[in-house]
Amino acid sequence: MHLRFARTAAAVVLALGAAVAPAAAASAHPDGDRVSVYPPIQGSSTWDRFGESGPASHHIVFGNWGYTNDWAVDIYRNPGGTIVSPFGSKTASGHPVAVTVVTVRPGCATGNLADGGYRIGLEARDTTTGQILARADVMHVNNKPGGIAVGATVGPWTKLGETGRFRYSSCYQVNGDSGAHVHLEVINQHRYSCYIARGANTGLGDETVIGRAGVHYTGQRQAC
Repeated sequence: MHLRFARTAAAVVLALGAAVAPAAAASAHPDGDRVSVYPPIQGSSTWDRFGESGPASHHIVFGNWGYTNDWAVDIYRNPGGTIVSPFGSKTASGHPVAVTVVTVRPGCATGNLADGGYRIGLEARDTTTGQILARADVMHVNNKPGGIAVGATVGPWTKLGETGRFRYSSCYQVNGDSGAHVHLEVINQHRYSCYIARGANTGLGDETVIGRAGVHYTGQRQAC
């Protein structure tokens, strides 16, 4: 069995229009059972390629549950890479994690997909306790399949879309294919998630843990 299937412990909004699911009625996640966060790109990718979009300072543009997200990072892959959920399939305690699509909308304030593709929001829930662990916003998604819609359940390898190259704008300041990237943001439902610090232009793989959700950190932009 491929490791990723069993991998364990993983508001300012620029978008306009399209669909966003309402906040779920499930309880918050108070006990700190973590889930790992992985690169949202299948195969190889690159963390903060140019040293300008690391989570210690990268701009956070989205929010959930009335709060700005916890941290953000750009992860790079040339156009055509497969975008997937960043959440692990089990918590540290071995509880299965279900991931549901809660947001599908253009990522940029113009509402034009040509300016930056889709923002896809995902919610991770502990199916044993029913508690919501976290949400992730994955932005700059190209070629989204029709089945990726609000309410859909996705697995670790469900294709959300592809990395793409969009036209240059204030929302997407990219001049070449090497700059194509996914903008990832993560937020805990209870307290704060964390990212794993690493140097710019570091290579990532399917099993590279880049952060943890469900943990109990005390503020935004905190390293694990």
